[in-house]
Amino acid sequence: MNPLFRTEELGLSYNGKAVLSGVSLEFSPACVTAVVGPNGAGKSTLLSILAGLRSNYDGRCLYRGREVRDWARRAFAREVAFIPQTVRIEFPFTVEQVVLMGRTPYCRGLFEGPEDWEAAEKAMRLTDVLELRHRDYRSLSGGEKQRAILASVLAQEPRALILDEPATFLDLQHQIAIHSLLRELARQGMLVVTATHDLNLAAAFADRLVALRQGRVYCDSPPQDAVNASNIQAIFGVRAEVFQTPEGKPWVHYGRL
Repeated sequence: MNPLFRTEELGLSYNGKAVLSGVSLEFSPACVTAVVGPNGAGKSTLLSILAGLRSNYDGRCLYRGREVRDWARRAFAREVAFIPQTVRIEFPFTVEQVVLMGRTPYCRGLFEGPEDWEAAEKAMRLTDVLELRHRDYRSLSGGEKQRAILASVLAQEPRALILDEPATFLDLQHQIAIHSLLRELARQGMLVVTATHDLNLAAAFADRLVALRQGRVYCDSPPQDAVNASNIQAIFGVRAEVFQTPEGKPWVHYGRL
C-alpha cells in the first residue's frame, strides 16, 4: 500500500539547536503508528510538521507525493486532522458547536447542511459525548473536553489522523475506549499517528512503534520487537522488565528504579 506521508532527511532547529535531524519515515493507511520518546525527543515537533503547522523544516515532508507546505490549507484540512496536547476554547460554545467546527473545511455557506449534522452526530456517538451535546464546552472535565475535540476532528472525516498525547486527562475506561476506536478507524483504512508516553498502551493498540531519541529515529518496528529492556534503557534511561501478555503483546513492568 502506498504511503500517505513520507519524510526524507527531515529536520528542524530552534535557535540553532536541532530538535529533529535526519528523520526518514513512511506512514501508510490502515495503520496505527505510536511515536514514543522522552520529553524533548522531537515527538510533538514531528507531528506538527506532518499536520502542516510548521513550514520551516529542512529535508522533505510529503503528503500524497506533494510537499506538505505546498498544499492549499482547505484541501489539506479535508485530508488531515490534528489534535494537539491541549486545546483552549474561551467562548461559550456548546459541545455540538465545537464538533461542528470540524466541518469547516467543507462549509459552502453560513449554515450547516444535512451531511454536516450527520457527520457531527456520528462523531459524537463514537466518542461518547452525544449526551453532552448541549453542554457549555468550558464546563466539561478535562477528559470530556478531550473526547469532544476528538469528535470534532472525526467530524472532519479525514484520511489521516494525527494526535499528540490523546489519552491526556482521560480516565482508564475512556483511555481504552479511545484507543480501541483509533484501532477500529485504522482497520477501516485511516492512517493514525499518535504520540504517547505510555508504552503499554502503545504496545497494546499500535501496529508500529517509532521511538525518537535526541531528535533522531532510534527504532522503527512492530511493538513486539521495539519494546524490550535494552531499548527502554537506551531511549528513556529507565530499567524495566518486559513480559508478554496472553495475546503476545509486550507489557512493561518498571519495578524498583
